[in-house]
Order: sequence, then structure tokens, then C-alpha cells
Amino acid sequence: MPELTSTPKLIICLLILSLYPISLKARPFILVLSQDDIKDSAASTDDESAADWDDFGDSESMTEENLDPGSWSPVFEPSIDPGAINGSYYITISKMMSAVTNGDVRVMEEATSEVESAAMEGDPPARSVLGFLYGMGMMRERNKGKAFLYHHFAAEGGNIQSKMAVAYTYLRQDMHDKAVKLYAELAEIAVNSFLISKDSPVIEPIRIHNGAEENKGALRKSRGEDDEAFQILEYQAQKGNAGAMYKIGLFYYFGLRGLRRDRTKALMWFSKAADKGEPQSMEFLGEIYARGAGVERNYTKALEWLTHAARQQLYSAYNGIGYLYVKGYGVEKKNYTKAKEYFEKAADNEEAGGHYNLGVMYYKGIGVKRDVKLACKYFLVAANAGHQKAFYQLAKMFHTGVGLKKNLHMATALYKLVAERGPWSSLSRWALESYLKGDVGKAFLLYSRMAELGYEVAQSNAAWILDKYGEGSMCMGESGFCTDAERHQCAHSLWWQASEQGNEHAALLIGDAYYYGRVSLSR
Repeated sequence: MPELTSTPKLIICLLILSLYPISLKARPFILVLSQDDIKDSAASTDDESAADWDDFGDSESMTEENLDPGSWSPVFEPSIDPGAINGSYYITISKMMSAVTNGDVRVMEEATSEVESAAMEGDPPARSVLGFLYGMGMMRERNKGKAFLYHHFAAEGGNIQSKMAVAYTYLRQDMHDKAVKLYAELAEIAVNSFLISKDSPVIEPIRIHNGAEENKGALRKSRGEDDEAFQILEYQAQKGNAGAMYKIGLFYYFGLRGLRRDRTKALMWFSKAADKGEPQSMEFLGEIYARGAGVERNYTKALEWLTHAARQQLYSAYNGIGYLYVKGYGVEKKNYTKAKEYFEKAADNEEAGGHYNLGVMYYKGIGVKRDVKLACKYFLVAANAGHQKAFYQLAKMFHTGVGLKKNLHMATALYKLVAERGPWSSLSRWALESYLKGDVGKAFLLYSRMAELGYEVAQSNAAWILDKYGEGSMCMGESGFCTDAERHQCAHSLWWQASEQGNEHAALLIGDAYYYGRVSLSR
């Protein structure tokens, strides 16, 4: 495999363009490291004591409700029964959605009162929603102090979205020592939701506008089963095209291109494609059986499917096989030597996951002599290829000062990048779906919720809806529909936050507001 050696001056630039597509005119995230940034670390002679199996994740498939307690997924995902988990809370959230869809102030006030009552009784999800309502000034006075307080207590009670909101608040105030701890926890949860054999696809929130105009090109590709391109793809799959079958399975598995997530349909299409010899579908079947995602977990079947995929030179499948040997799942026993061989095969074929997994082995001394400097270089190669787990490992290095010089600013930024890939990013899918159906009020509320979690795209989408649709945005103010002043204040605050995160169009609007004297003190 290509040898990773030290050079007198190692300069590696990570253009983390997954933060914002170039067309969005937002700053790319650039990480420049010199050899001086990479620290020497004493090797560990005790492989077992250095091992941290969590760095390889777990194949346990957890529901979004378990990963993100209080998630609104039961309201939007038909496969989940809201009555089975905190039913009264989800009935209230459903009321709230109905209110903004229909412009019913009475129902919105009723839902807000129910949220407030539950929050007073200490319910973390309700406290989180109440914090959101105070932060936005919806049916309650706009009060950032109360918003933070409710989010703080909700986060203490385990609410993940409130942890995102609190972390983002700390970040905006340059309190990196506090922000980094929360983002580290959130990034770990996000990483545990990723695939085991390959990097999960980066599902970017769609920007519904391009400057002042609607982004018709992006929206046209996100209409789910109504999209003409999808219908053509489905026709090809029905006619026996294995590649089309795989793509449809992928769309359903992750909820891409405006489709609702449907693991049953994904399994069906992957199985059909695999029967025709399509290797990527074989790999996904291995993933599904290893995680028990919609099927009974079966590591033996997982190994079989991954092996079939690897035999067809799908090199990412070697990572899945290596993972099973590290864990001892579906094989006779743990075998670190074999695991390393499979990871090296993947890395030899320029598979980012192979570099990442070798980095973990050297970082923790799993089956090899611990070498943090070499691990760091493997992580950098994987990160250069956009590997999300590698960003997480580099963030840990910057956070702890192990392998890299301690840098809380960089650690916070990288943790945030990974955390925003967590299951709570489903908010963007539901918001987009609502917008495409003409339900602007629901789209605005969902983007607003996502905006307070620190997502720049959601901040600009929510602000654009206010500017574009005005009263038609169904914006709720302190005591009913937003007044013009409330709507302008809210839009200004959202554009300001987006501009802080590199959105040039937002920065231009903020500059215009100052120039023409339309400045709000609220940020």
C-alpha cells in the first residue's frame, strides 16, 4: 500500500466543501496543517489497554427516537407510531404543525399552552420546544434569556436538539471551552449513526433560494416520486436495470431526492439488484444485516454479502469485512491481523474508509504498536477525501492535544461539521417536503427550528421565506400573526446568523440594512 512517511514540511489543505456547496457562495472550510502541528506521542506497549472499541462504532441499529429523544420524526414518518412514545407530546406537536399550515392562531396558542404545561412538569422535549418558541417570539415574548434557560434544562434532561441549540449559542459567543464539550458529545452520537463499511452520504439541506430568487433547479430534483427523473429511473428498474434498482434502494434508504425514508422498499430494491450481481447493493445488504436495520440482525449474512461485494472489486466492502474481524462478529473470533489486511486492501485502492480504519488501529494500538503520528496522517488522507468519521477523529485530536496541538477553535468547527450530519438533520427533509407541497407555514417553522440548532442553510431558508412570502409565511408572533415589525426583526436576525457563518448573500443584505437604516438590534 502507499507508504505514509514524514516529510520535512507537510502541508495538507482540507477543503471541506461538504459544509457548503460552492454555488452557495459561502466560505469553504479550510484546514491547513504543517508538520509542526503534528505532535509526537509515546507509543503504548499494551494494545488492549489502548483500545477503544467505540472508535469503530457499533452495528447496533438505533431508532431516531433513541438517538434523538423528542425528535419530531413520529409526526412526519408514517412508519413510526407517535402514540407509542410520549403520545401527548406528539399530539401537541401535530397541533402546532396544523396551526401553521392552516394559519389558525387559536390552535397555535392552545398547543403552546400545552407545551408550557408539560415543560413546567419537567418534560425535556417540551422544554426544548418552549425554548424554541421564546427564541423565535412565537406566541410568547421574544426572550433569548428564557430560550437559553429552557434549552439548558432540556439539554440537561437529555434532549439532543437543545444540546445543539446551547452549543451553537456558546459558539456565537466565542465560548469554545463550553461549545466544544457539547459538540463533541453530539458528534459522537452522529458518528454512531453512520454506516460501518463506507462513509455515509453527506445529505446537504437544500437551499430553496439562489440569492433573491427561488432555486428552481435544486427544487426540481427534490420532488420525490413525482419527479420525472425518478419516474424514468423507476421504469428502468422495473425493466430489470440493476444500477437503477440500486439507486432507488439508496434513495429510499436515506430519504434522498425528496423521498420518504422507507427501509422496506430499500431492502426490496437492494435485494433485486443483488440478485442481478450489483455489488453496491450487496454491500448495503451486508450493512443492513449487520445493523439489523429493518431485518433481524445476522452477522453471518452480513459477512456473506460483504464478501460477495468485495469479490467484485468493490473495495469499500473490505472495510465492512475488516470491521467484523475487529469486533468478532460473524467470524470465528476477533482477528486484528486479518482486519488490518482488509483495511489495507481498501486503502491500497484509494478507499477513504481504509485509511480511516487504519488510523483508528494505530491511534489506539489495536493489533499494532501504537503510533499517533501515523494515525494522524491516515486520518488526514481520509479527511481529504471527505470522510466524516475522519473529521471526528481530527476534532478529538485538536480537542485533547493528542497527536495534534490543542486547538479548541478547530476542534469545535470540526465537531460541529460532524454533528450537523446527525439524525436531527431530518428536519431539513421535512421542511423541504412541506415547501414543495406549498405548505410554506410548516416549512418556515421547521427551518426556524433547524436554524436555532446552528444550520446556516436553514437560517437563510427561513429568512428568505419571510422576505419572499411576507404574510403568506404564516409567521406567528407574540400574540398572533407576525406584525411587519416582528417579521422584519426575525428575518434580520436569521440573515445575521447566516452571514456569521459565511453566507455572502446574507452579508450583503445585512450591509444594505445598515446602509439604508433598516437595522435591528436583535441578532
